[in-house]
Amino acid sequence: MTHRQQLHQLTQAAQLGDPIALESLLNFWYPDLRRYAQRHCHADYAEDAVQETLLVMTRNLHSLRQLTSLSAWLITILKRYCYSLFRTINIPVHVDDEQWAAFIDTKPPAELRLDLVAALESLPEHYLHIILLRDFEELTIAEIAQRLNENIPAVKSRLHRARTLVREYLLEK
Repeated sequence: MTHRQQLHQLTQAAQLGDPIALESLLNFWYPDLRRYAQRHCHADYAEDAVQETLLVMTRNLHSLRQLTSLSAWLITILKRYCYSLFRTINIPVHVDDEQWAAFIDTKPPAELRLDLVAALESLPEHYLHIILLRDFEELTIAEIAQRLNENIPAVKSRLHRARTLVREYLLEK
């Protein structure tokens, strides 16, 4: 029996109310959800987002019709919870250039440099690497994609997410 088939059987058993299967399913999905939350949620709330997602899964697993869409369903729940956390704690999800420029202008340069270093150090390695390639080595998106053996949309997405995380960090300070 393949791993996928075992997961399918486990999910079906959990849907039918088997508590051991449900616990196994929660343990199976936790690491992936945690990893996703650490990359896409506010760092202080990643664990809350994962726990909330698993709670929603526990309550609503019986209503899931396509077992093959379980991972997409869980990621969607997690994304929505992360986004609602951003709104709840008043972290601007999108800051326009004028707001960002006003923020930068209010900080003394020495303090801004220290905060920027701390923000960069807080990034996961794959985000830090992409910012260093683009903003410090001044490579083009195409050059970064070639160097990392990635496609251009993936590089653009990762760069955008990295810059968003830096802005979030700085706006919290």
